[in-house]
Amino acid sequence: MKISADALLFDNDGTLVSSLDSVLRCWTRWAGEQGIAAEDFARVELHGRPADDIIAELLPADRAPRARARIDELELEDVPGGVKLLPGAAELLAGLPAGRWAVVTSAYRELAEARLAEVAIRPGTLISADDITRGKPHPEPFLLAAERLGVDPARCVVFEDAPAGLAAGRAAGMRTVALATTTDRAELVADVVVEDLSAVSVQVSDGGVEITCRV
Repeated sequence: MKISADALLFDNDGTLVSSLDSVLRCWTRWAGEQGIAAEDFARVELHGRPADDIIAELLPADRAPRARARIDELELEDVPGGVKLLPGAAELLAGLPAGRWAVVTSAYRELAEARLAEVAIRPGTLISADDITRGKPHPEPFLLAAERLGVDPARCVVFEDAPAGLAAGRAAGMRTVALATTTDRAELVADVVVEDLSAVSVQVSDGGVEITCRV
């Protein structure tokens, strides 16, 4: 399948890199420190969501600032050795000019940059939780990325592994490519579903980017 676009917008964790083991390790330790019951913690979705949203589901507002500082500390400490590049990511990004792609992540900027740097990815445009007021599944993060790149949202393609991220891409009026790296295919609603970025290739011209997906 081929898709024509002006810009490609990539989620980070589960799309370009995997730090899921690190996320679970850090948040499990954090929940124990905060005295959160295991059954309450198990009910909360961690993947693809800003830390503030997760904390708000688990703790009263007066405890949130200190709790947020602690999970930030734990996750940053766990970056070395806790991040791995996913198949096809480096090769795909190497073929894209800086002005044709962005990373759009629910992580805050310092953590996102640290995780990307761990696998030698340095995007020219990075939208993080620090840049927005409403996270995925709201379209704000992807619309902001399109604005920063100076492209029409309708000419952007979103690459995501999480249902919330795919919903955000659709709400932004963008085409979506789902990666079955962390979620069962049956739960992925997208224009195209692939195993990972090794199934995607790009050809860049003055007129934009042509994406080929091998489903």
